[in-house]
Amino acid sequence: MRPLPARLMGKLMSLSALLCALLALSLVPGTASIYGATSSPGIPRVNTAPLAPKRQLRAAWLATVQNIDWPSKPGLPVDTQKQEYTAHLDEMQQMNMNAIVVQVRPTADAFYPSRYAPWSAYLTGTQGQDPGYDPLAFMVDETHKRGMEFHAWFNPYRVSMQGDINQLVANHPARLNPDWVVSYGGKLYYNPGVPAARQYVEDSILEVVRNYDIDAVHLDDYFYPYKVGNQDFPDDAAYQRYGSGSFAKKDDWRRTNINLLVYELSTRIKQIKSFVKFGISPFGVWRNKVADPTGSDTAATQTSYDDLYADARTWIRNNWLDYIAPQIYWSIGFTPAAYDKLVAWWANEVSRSRVQLYIGQGVYKIGTSETTGWQSPDEMPNQLALNLQYPQVQGSIFFSLSSLHANPLGFKDRLSSTIYHTPALVPTMSWLPRTNPRSLTLQPLEQSTQGITLHWNDAPYNGTIAYVIYRFSSNGATQATDFNTGTNILTILPKLQNNYQHAFMDTSIQAGGNYTYYITPVDRLHNEGTPVRWQPVTQR
Repeated sequence: MRPLPARLMGKLMSLSALLCALLALSLVPGTASIYGATSSPGIPRVNTAPLAPKRQLRAAWLATVQNIDWPSKPGLPVDTQKQEYTAHLDEMQQMNMNAIVVQVRPTADAFYPSRYAPWSAYLTGTQGQDPGYDPLAFMVDETHKRGMEFHAWFNPYRVSMQGDINQLVANHPARLNPDWVVSYGGKLYYNPGVPAARQYVEDSILEVVRNYDIDAVHLDDYFYPYKVGNQDFPDDAAYQRYGSGSFAKKDDWRRTNINLLVYELSTRIKQIKSFVKFGISPFGVWRNKVADPTGSDTAATQTSYDDLYADARTWIRNNWLDYIAPQIYWSIGFTPAAYDKLVAWWANEVSRSRVQLYIGQGVYKIGTSETTGWQSPDEMPNQLALNLQYPQVQGSIFFSLSSLHANPLGFKDRLSSTIYHTPALVPTMSWLPRTNPRSLTLQPLEQSTQGITLHWNDAPYNGTIAYVIYRFSSNGATQATDFNTGTNILTILPKLQNNYQHAFMDTSIQAGGNYTYYITPVDRLHNEGTPVRWQPVTQR
């Protein structure tokens, strides 16, 4: 997935395409960033003012494979693992982010006790060794305490990062079912063309849906693996047994295998828990225009449709997904795969469906020389500004959290202080069930030299997971109450479960200021109840 395919992509671009890209970029004058800094030459102006969307997915991937993000290394004490995870969440909260996408099954192993997979070696250093606690239960609980969504990220078919099946723990399902397994490019994979393997993959994911209070199931871009040189994925025997009678071309059979996985997962997830979302993060290029006139104006050497056999268009048009998050890890204006062209293509692709579009952002590339544009501190801010030009784009997922933590070219600082300077709710999905939280009972405001304290009462069990507090101020003029922008959101507070009484102190007011506060209850799918108002107050 990330960053390997993007690096592979960069290496596979033809020299002529790269030269054309560099020439084109050298002819574009420098422009001003909408976030106040001066852009490097080659980054086009995004003609919009900075906005504060009320609803916007703001997420990051937390990769566990090879300990990319968490735990920082295998074998850490339980308390250290927990401290690292909560520190990640606290950092995300400081950036006003509202969701985390955690890799809970990176290589047919598990970060939870499972009937279908051994304990992950990335926890303890030894595959199959119990870490002494349930990491997934802990992570879901800590995430929800902070009012954030937890998306459980699965790599469906990858079995191992090495190619020797005998190095897997003795009771590994791959060793017990070697006819499911394919060795390719020095790694092991479950064969998507074997129906029993597909059933196993689905059942292993649905185990988590049943047993944990997750908000979403998330798959990444690894379906059939990225091609290695001229080697074909060795599935001739499976094709002859399961596909040749119905499909004249193996490629069509392969795409059907992946489509079946997506369709069946979509159906089965909703049968178990109708409120759990299903999202996929495919490679950023579906097809090049040269192969399909309806594809994107790109020159990618590998594409999702033709090489990974992942047909995102079919998933979108059939509304099998709740969201899609293409990994668009290239810069604006990069000719072989331009960020701006791909965002426009994906926005158009979802425009006739209910599927929400989030963009996978390659924050790990900031400050690198891998492709043009990334040496500018304004590249990623301009990408996020460009996203705002498309109503179909409803948020971003950053790869990855450790890269974000590193603050490349000051991006994390800009995200906190400017781009995500106000809180935001997760976008709603009207086709999923809502609970319509009950109205709240307000108590009189309390004033002190420290600030204004708001008190309210709420039933302990009524479907509420959070509260949005709005603040409007004026200098004696009539106060406008706009609930459709994040500008007027003072805070979003997670509900203290089982509590009847709640309070919040606003310490950011000024003496003599006139303030009016409203509050709304929010259900687990981020639908708001009716705003309730406290009496206006002038701070003494």
